[in-house]
Amino acid sequence: MSQPALTAADYPLSVKRPELLTTPTGKAFSEITLDGVMSGDVRAEDLRVSAETLRLQAALSEAAGRPQLGANLRRAAELTAVADERVLGIYNALRPNASTKQELLDIATELEEQYNATITADFVREAADVYERRGVLADAD
Repeated sequence: MSQPALTAADYPLSVKRPELLTTPTGKAFSEITLDGVMSGDVRAEDLRVSAETLRLQAALSEAAGRPQLGANLRRAAELTAVADERVLGIYNALRPNASTKQELLDIATELEEQYNATITADFVREAADVYERRGVLADAD
């Protein structure tokens, strides 16, 4: 499915373009109501943000002249496929002096091969190079 063209005038999507928003389970944004929660029709997994919604928010941010925010949202979209526990593990591995360069490169390969998270994999590779230049990699045993 191709992404619709968005402009800064489409912000906020929940008000201006709610028809574009769906949950990871496929529910329309309009179906997320308090009555739905109370009746059990809306479950916790329906309240998570979808990768597509994050990509739409990224396009909106870029249209508004905020490319860095757009890039962050595109990485977040990729990471919706990764289990929360693994995301936290990767976050901890990216702390200064927590990982060797090879460990970070292995994470990048995992992100690319297992999750097709190429933008995030490139980000981790870049971090590995920066950490190496700054001397904040863990010592290899």
